[in-house]
Amino acid sequence: MRINFHGAAHTVTGSQHLLEINGSKLLLDCGLYQGRRADTYERNLNFHYDPKTVDAVILSHAHIDHAGNLPNLTKQGYEGNIFATRATADLGSLMIRDSGRIQESDAEFVNKKRAQRGEEPIEPLYTEQDAEEVAGMFKGVNYAEAFEPIPGVIARFYEAGHILGSAGVSLEIEEKGKKIRFWFSGDIGRYKMPLLRDPILPEAVDYMIMESTYGDKSHSNPELAYSEFRNVVKLTVERGGKVIVPAFAVGRSQELVFYLNQMMENGEVPRVPVYVDSPLAVNATEVFKRHLECFDEETAKFVRESRHPALDFKMLTYVKSVEESKALNENKEPMVIISASGMAETGRIVHHIKNNIENPKNTICIVSWQAPNTLGRRLADREPQVNIFGEIYKRKCDVATIGGLSGHAGQDLLMKYALGVKDTVKQIFLVHGEEKQAMTLKGLLNERKLSQVHYPELHESVDL
Repeated sequence: MRINFHGAAHTVTGSQHLLEINGSKLLLDCGLYQGRRADTYERNLNFHYDPKTVDAVILSHAHIDHAGNLPNLTKQGYEGNIFATRATADLGSLMIRDSGRIQESDAEFVNKKRAQRGEEPIEPLYTEQDAEEVAGMFKGVNYAEAFEPIPGVIARFYEAGHILGSAGVSLEIEEKGKKIRFWFSGDIGRYKMPLLRDPILPEAVDYMIMESTYGDKSHSNPELAYSEFRNVVKLTVERGGKVIVPAFAVGRSQELVFYLNQMMENGEVPRVPVYVDSPLAVNATEVFKRHLECFDEETAKFVRESRHPALDFKMLTYVKSVEESKALNENKEPMVIISASGMAETGRIVHHIKNNIENPKNTICIVSWQAPNTLGRRLADREPQVNIFGEIYKRKCDVATIGGLSGHAGQDLLMKYALGVKDTVKQIFLVHGEEKQAMTLKGLLNERKLSQVHYPELHESVDL
């Protein structure tokens, strides 16, 4: 058996791990790399293997950095199944179609600027039609249900607690008479977060690929994060400004709406309009309602009765059209705008930032991890000016960062996750983390006598 680390190695985006087993190839995730714009196009377009030779894909969850490059995989010859939980299959179909629309829209906008400068137009990375082709390839599977993606491998999904439908992947592998218990963490969620069930931790595995995004720090508890977010909203609204939140359309957006509803119902912040400006979020909300199996019984009851506080909220408006989105930037009244993407790299959120960054009344609120060289990271680092669509904007607004709202496990849970397999594991591979974070986690695990921890390079191959 061989593992090839073709993404999320020494970085947090572009998850893509190719397993070679019994002469077959099994791909775990196929995500978009997000970073410096000059690098992303070529890196996402060119695979380090022939997609036609891949026999099956297993998808841990629907976020674009894990699922967003599937259209390129199929364009270049992949014809097999894409195995995922039933909720991920539904969300993944929505999200990659939305990504295709965004790729086309952003290319069109940039090409207008390029034409003005006499430059050649660029092609979108892929189109909505390309993404449409992928939707029919998903094969939904229940949690804990056994399936055989390739000969000699029995796979199961287990709750990851990261977003709706997210899963850790268990593989029981038999190769040349040898049996291996393998685990891929996907993105690990957190305990006691709103809406989702707690993550299930691995037990008794031989080899594990594990994320390490927050390997250098534990999160503040959700109650403190709630308090910090409440203060940001209160101060901004009271000075007549807008709160602009880049957030993933699936997961973070619903949690933020949950919190805002609670704040306004309790009189903790003034009642102001809350806009979720993402066509994807509208459709994703319907997916939430279809997948009651992902919730505990209390939450499922709320959803069935159409009164779930994250899905039905008096001050909430889901913005569908481009015209409605543009009107928000012309409206000078206090409001909260939640819009994708989470790293502020594509979509309507970029336009909201562009139109609001130079107003000192406003606040851009960063609520999730930001990859290097993204607009979100530059804002989180509070750079005095940023480049948006080829033009320079001075940052006059406030920037608030709230780490406790992250959907990723902090250092404490990552340690628990890894140490739970200490007695059986032969090797842990840390992925989905920058060097500082991953090496901090590796050092702590070594101190706890778990020495077999490796931080693979991009495109490194390891034989087991």
